[in-house]
Amino acid sequence: MTLFELTTNAERKPIMFKKIAAVLTVVTLSALVTMQSVDAAPTVYNIDPTHTYPSFEADHMGVSVWRGKINKTAGIVSMDKTVGTGTVELAIDLSTIDFGLDAMNAWAKGDKFFDVTNNPKATYKGQLTGFVNGAPTKVNGELTLRGITKPVVLTINAFKCVPHPLLKRELCGADATATFNRAEFGLDAGKDWGFKMDVALRIQVEAIRAE
Repeated sequence: MTLFELTTNAERKPIMFKKIAAVLTVVTLSALVTMQSVDAAPTVYNIDPTHTYPSFEADHMGVSVWRGKINKTAGIVSMDKTVGTGTVELAIDLSTIDFGLDAMNAWAKGDKFFDVTNNPKATYKGQLTGFVNGAPTKVNGELTLRGITKPVVLTINAFKCVPHPLLKRELCGADATATFNRAEFGLDAGKDWGFKMDVALRIQVEAIRAE
């Protein structure tokens, strides 16, 4: 072996070691990023339809307040309590509206109001925000009624997660409220009679951690 070959080999070793070190560094960083992504993955919760009932209060000629609720709601909540982020998606079955009066239910489902034949569901989608000690305090979202979408902010008045006693999975529940103008969604029945258009929305919701 010549002096030139010895020198060349000696020069190659540091370069080779640097390349190996660079490859190992990239692999290690990739693994760490992957691990962090897994650790930071949000938890998914399925809405429990037997414990979730959006209800509402609306003016009746300034004389009284009509109250009703929706009996069937489905949806998903995705949340990372550590990071303080999350999303909500609800599908509200308008055909299950219940005022406690059959005649009123039939009218509300008809073409003069919700028109459930063409608009069977209302939807609400939003971002959980304002986390305090792992609990969200607000939802910045959008409500869709009769094909019209408007921003509606929910205030979360209470939020708590506990182990479900039977399913042995995490159960989270909340009480949320909001106010919106129904005329903005094309629901202006009674306006000419002096009905107030503001509607108070109240949602009791429970969701169980997905398996």
